[in-house]
Amino acid sequence: MGPGFITGASDDDPSGIATYSQAGAAFGLTTLWAAVITFPLMAAIQGMCARIGIVTCGGLTQTLKKHYSKTLLYVFILISFPAIILNIGADIAGMGAVATMLCPSVSSIIFSFIFVLILIVSLIYFSYRKIAGVLRWLCLTLMLYIIVPFLVKQDVGAILKATFLPQIKWDKNYIAILVAILGTTISPYLFFWQASMENENRSVKQKMIMVNKSDITDMRLDTNIGMFFSNLVMYFIILTTGSVLFRGGVTNINTVQDAASALKPLAGNSAYFLFAIGVIGTGLLAIPVLAGSVSYMLAETFGWKEGLNKKWHEAKGFYLILGISIVIGFLINLIGINPIKALIFTAIAYGVTAPILIAFILHICNNKKIMGEFTNKIHSNILGWITLLLMTVAAVALFLTM
Repeated sequence: MGPGFITGASDDDPSGIATYSQAGAAFGLTTLWAAVITFPLMAAIQGMCARIGIVTCGGLTQTLKKHYSKTLLYVFILISFPAIILNIGADIAGMGAVATMLCPSVSSIIFSFIFVLILIVSLIYFSYRKIAGVLRWLCLTLMLYIIVPFLVKQDVGAILKATFLPQIKWDKNYIAILVAILGTTISPYLFFWQASMENENRSVKQKMIMVNKSDITDMRLDTNIGMFFSNLVMYFIILTTGSVLFRGGVTNINTVQDAASALKPLAGNSAYFLFAIGVIGTGLLAIPVLAGSVSYMLAETFGWKEGLNKKWHEAKGFYLILGISIVIGFLINLIGINPIKALIFTAIAYGVTAPILIAFILHICNNKKIMGEFTNKIHSNILGWITLLLMTVAAVALFLTM
């Protein structure tokens, strides 16, 4: 359970849960196959990012800055920064709203403030190893979503058919939800976080020793398990909402609190409680990854000292960006910006940057001057190009369906 596992688990954040819930509620089990398709694509791209971090002893931003146009890097940051902040804001709003559902006597704003305080203090005060240890345990909250579908009767035949026989509806809303699923699972901020975390996860002594094949093998196993776990959770969220909400006639879900509250009368208190607790756990897991990706991007771009291993006085700029990102995300909710509408902008920004970034990741991983003997194998390139093609099609489809 290393950086790859945490990265995969953090992909199922409250915003992602809302997207998967929408898919299940609106279209039943017909999008289950998407979880199967996205797994090898996610594993391939995140594996490349992890390899870049290990081989170059730096993050993706640092590699782009050193070997490619700085102007292009600044464009990535200008597009990515507001998108990630809005994503943080939507996640904080979802956590606060769900916490209030569990404890109605406390307002969602107060809960959101408490979560923000816990996150900022923890990220600044504790070392990376302690934070990583907590994040690993928070990953286990996602297991709740694997339990929920078994609380109601399931049609195994229908589930298997929807999983292994893809059904595509040539409907504007169906295409839009497929694009949303693809954009939610293959997100640019994960590329930056994974590379930086792989670098940070290695000790100074390890960095002084030449990278060997066992390092890459260990990383690949960790990343593959993380991406599999991420897609497994997505699968079970769609299964839950598809078999409970869609079957119960609840087809219009916009937020995680909508999904949780709709489950209560249809599947009982247990499903409702587990679903809600999972949202809070995933938010506490995902927000450090979102805010951390921004900090690493800016620190590597402007040459600041960086790293969750460093103390506050050793990397003030890094930690300031980390805290500011979370605070701005919280303030977005106070000034009345609709989190769901904010996520539309986020989807557009991710949709534009993801294909371009994937193209550069492929170029880096095939460049022997950068990667040495650890360039891409044929299967990595095939999966990478399929991902690039699908993300490009998704970006075009996003604009056409808006």
